[in-house]
Amino acid sequence: MARDVDIRDAASSDFVALDALYPAAFPDEDLLGVVHALSQDRADVLSLVAVDGSGLAGHVAFTRCAVAGTGAEAALLGPLAVSPDRQRQGIGRALVEAGVTRMTQAGVALICVLGDPAYYGRLGFTPERDIAPPYPMPEDWRDAWQSLRLDQGANQLRGVLNVPAPWDVEELWRP
Repeated sequence: MARDVDIRDAASSDFVALDALYPAAFPDEDLLGVVHALSQDRADVLSLVAVDGSGLAGHVAFTRCAVAGTGAEAALLGPLAVSPDRQRQGIGRALVEAGVTRMTQAGVALICVLGDPAYYGRLGFTPERDIAPPYPMPEDWRDAWQSLRLDQGANQLRGVLNVPAPWDVEELWRP
């Protein structure tokens, strides 16, 4: 599982590979605008890559956010992509786990994600009912809005996830 893969902070030298990775991993979605915006020198984004002898195998971003009306720090996981020829080898899991470790060390109380419940459930995420996404989503996406609570205080949190740009775009939260 994810052998011979190093997880490190993304660098500007990774941008060309990221531009190839996302269309290959998500041919029906255009995530490059978000990826480019998150790749700017932003203090609120943790961007990690998985690399091996053949190059970039995967990428994940964690954007620092807040829960409205609380002093709690939160993060939004996404996007996460693994090269199609490297999927099902534990690379996505390794990227998420590395990011969770870094977010925990930074004092983040919970991490939210909008994604496949079967995949993220295996990583410890559960459907989120107390923290609302920044924009209303379709009812059939309800279980795709998930969180991983990193400390006991996170169990008491209620409110709306306040996201910074580039996530504060309503179209990103609709089908």
